[in-house]
Amino acid sequence: MKINTIKPGVGSTTKKIRRGRGNASKGTYAGRGMKGQTARAGGRRRPGFSGGQTPLYMRMPKLGGFKNPCRVEYSVVNISTLEKNFSTGETVTKESLIEKRVIRSAKNPIKVLGNGELNIALTVKVDKISKVAEEKITKAKGKIDAV
Repeated sequence: MKINTIKPGVGSTTKKIRRGRGNASKGTYAGRGMKGQTARAGGRRRPGFSGGQTPLYMRMPKLGGFKNPCRVEYSVVNISTLEKNFSTGETVTKESLIEKRVIRSAKNPIKVLGNGELNIALTVKVDKISKVAEEKITKAKGKIDAV
């Protein structure tokens, strides 16, 4: 046996089908099926065509709504958090809140909300305070200084 006489086993290989080369290569229709739009030259549907149904991109809303460019995003601090992190007579400011790791950065203004109970007198100097939080701070004999 020589290398030039080696051949693959009978039936292990098949001839490559040359599609789209006319009747001589593989049948009458050249892999395009029978009549119709896709059998013709250049007969393809555009991208996004859904068979006559309204396409997905036309079913989506055209405009995305309104985003207020002047919206203010506050860093929120609750009364219960102030109770845990501060002692009597201390002043609550943006710097002290960052120092005690209650808030992460000084980028946003701070708003105090009234969730929880306050039993210590604090001086609060923040950007905004809710009505409930204001009542609880004054009830605990604390002071509120507007910034």
